[in-house]
Amino acid sequence: MSIKVKLLITAFLSAALLIAPLSVTPVFADSDKTIELLNVSYDPTREFYEQYNKVFANYWKKTHKQNVKINQSHGGSSKQARSVIDGLEADVVTLAMPTDIDAIYKIGHLIPANWKTRLKDNSSPYTSTIIFLVRKGNPKNIKDWNDLTKNGVEVITPNPKTSGAARLSYLAAWGYIMKKELRSLDKISDPKAAKEVQAAEKKARAFVTEMYKHVPVLDSGARGSTITFVQRGMGDVLLAWENEAFLAINKLGPDKFDIVTPSLSILAQPSVTVVDNVVNRKKTKEIATEYLNYLYSPEAQELAAKYYYRPAHPELLKNKKLAELFPKLELFTVDTVFKSWADAEKTHFADGGIFDQIYISGR
Repeated sequence: MSIKVKLLITAFLSAALLIAPLSVTPVFADSDKTIELLNVSYDPTREFYEQYNKVFANYWKKTHKQNVKINQSHGGSSKQARSVIDGLEADVVTLAMPTDIDAIYKIGHLIPANWKTRLKDNSSPYTSTIIFLVRKGNPKNIKDWNDLTKNGVEVITPNPKTSGAARLSYLAAWGYIMKKELRSLDKISDPKAAKEVQAAEKKARAFVTEMYKHVPVLDSGARGSTITFVQRGMGDVLLAWENEAFLAINKLGPDKFDIVTPSLSILAQPSVTVVDNVVNRKKTKEIATEYLNYLYSPEAQELAAKYYYRPAHPELLKNKKLAELFPKLELFTVDTVFKSWADAEKTHFADGGIFDQIYISGR
């Protein structure tokens, strides 16, 4: 074969190699690759995120022609934050309270200080509160917070050192007494009412101290306390996330438990964020960010309501009856009674704080 012919064949083959891939390569080069994300969340979100993950996977497949698998991790909110700080590679965290995510910034240095402003509504796509779950017929006649310290009443609630629900329950009980004593929580920020506020705080501390004398066991997380109350049959009242109480009724039937809505409770604002150090290393930032953004979509807001989370934007619900699921009650924010979450954490839940003091004194 002549050198000229060999050169022509080589040139033809080279051109063919360049052209051939264009006829077989799909528009999305990674369409067959499954992307994996890890969502590290708190106890009561299991059922909601199991369904949301399917919704998001379908959405991502339609819009990006890629498969995505979202793995879940659940436990007490503060315990979960600690796990991420210690190396659990979460692409996103969806935790009970903003302070748990703040710890990932302050201690773990895994996210920026401005994480809260990166999504709408201070990165809180749904809200909740604390209500009571009691035995059918409410045999101990528990109607409000003050009934939790009656003789013979056992209260089930998790450990505030590890559980977001427990901290919210503690703060809600404290806020209830403050409102009862002051008649208006606005007085807390009024310098002229300083003596009244101080006296009310003493009453609140005494009440919460007594309440924990009625707590026979402290589980590490909200789901553990639900199991203690529902399956183990301990206690007369469970201080529960609103969604946990409704799910217990739905799973076990209304013939076993009743829901009691107290006159006042606390606004819970579960928070979410991308874990920057992890997604930058794994190159999953785009999909992880969209996973959280899509929580604000009408489809996700409606799903949140179905699982008894109060949607951040109820106006987006097509099924208006979902908005009627939630009992109307007066809610106060942490800032109203405790200045800020940072102040509440430092004063009440830090090592040696008021909770440690009252729990030790109550044993």
